[in-house]
Amino acid sequence: MPGRRKNLAALAMLVAGVLVTAPALAQKKYDPGASDTEIRIGNIMPYSGPASSYGVIGKTEGAFFKMINEQGGINGRKINFISYDDAYSPPKAIEQARKLVESDEVLLIFQSLGTPSNSAIMKYMNTKKVPQLFVASGGTKFGDPRNFPWTMGFQPNYQSEGRIYAKYIRDHFPDSKIAVFWQNDDAGKDQFKGLKDGLGDKASMIIADKSYEVSDPSIDSQIVALHDSGADIFFSWAAPKGSAQAIRKVGELGWKPKFFLANTATSVASVLKPAGLEYSKDVISTAYLKDPTDPTWDKDPAVVKWREFMDKYYPDGDKANANNIYGYVQAEAMAQVLKQCGDNLTRENVMKQAANLKDFHTDLMLPGIMVNTSPDDYFPIEQMQLMRFNGQAWELFGEVITGEVGHERSQ
Repeated sequence: MPGRRKNLAALAMLVAGVLVTAPALAQKKYDPGASDTEIRIGNIMPYSGPASSYGVIGKTEGAFFKMINEQGGINGRKINFISYDDAYSPPKAIEQARKLVESDEVLLIFQSLGTPSNSAIMKYMNTKKVPQLFVASGGTKFGDPRNFPWTMGFQPNYQSEGRIYAKYIRDHFPDSKIAVFWQNDDAGKDQFKGLKDGLGDKASMIIADKSYEVSDPSIDSQIVALHDSGADIFFSWAAPKGSAQAIRKVGELGWKPKFFLANTATSVASVLKPAGLEYSKDVISTAYLKDPTDPTWDKDPAVVKWREFMDKYYPDGDKANANNIYGYVQAEAMAQVLKQCGDNLTRENVMKQAANLKDFHTDLMLPGIMVNTSPDDYFPIEQMQLMRFNGQAWELFGEVITGEVGHERSQ
């Protein structure tokens, strides 16, 4: 009998231990900005100022999370998307980031837009250990987990894009002369570096370059100087307004160079139409997302679904504006990370899951484009395909190309 009592006592202690540890194992973990019912996500966009045409991205993302909330949220939690305007001003971006982190107490900041603004808040976000996730910039500096583990980009980095153009030029126009028009900030410098590095021993093909400030009212003098250089290839690495001005001025001059346009300025609605479709014909750029103006995708199920989303949740949005596809895809990726987080909604786990995307693909990405990350690879997308504007829509050509930057860090 004593032995039996002893065994019963041991069993009782074991059961008690299980009862105590079971809830602990299933315990939910939250940092500021997360609870049983809500996930607060911060966002900074240039709804005003010289890059205001990008503001539609934030509006699309807000509409996407509204749709998600109507569908029950993510793991049962509604998304509270808090988006502020920084007018593309770095000091204002710092002010808004502080407000989001210290006043609104968001779990993370998602898709803050622009290389200058993100550069301005990067140290603050990393000091505070708050995710600065899926930065809306291709700046190579935003893929540096060793020095900035709380900051990650999403779109192909600018140096990869520059190298992709360089490969195409080396293969098809090896005897050309190149003129480059670039934005005087980290974005423009990154793109220019990628082109030069990709040209390698052919970098002397670049015979002229002129920079501009995003706030410049006119860029005519720079374009005239580049025209006078005698170049037969022209690069425009500029924000949408500057790119539209460049396309128009090149056209007005009667200049007919092979024209390459930055991927971030390929919107038919906000760049090519304002520039003049007749001047935009034959412009070359790159893509990694399906273009809503390309007839190839007219009956594509993903594009049809996206158009239905726009009609219902963002009826004022322009369905010819590729920025609205971009915002939707970014929000899809953000939702995927939060799904992977489950009930562990700490800032640390958000970054852990963002750095653990394996062959993630949304149906609005081009076939063959995959998102892959790891703790030492913060470049989610490193593939693009060349495309040419036919006067009405973009047409893809060639194969999907992987940029050659690898995991170098911009200095």
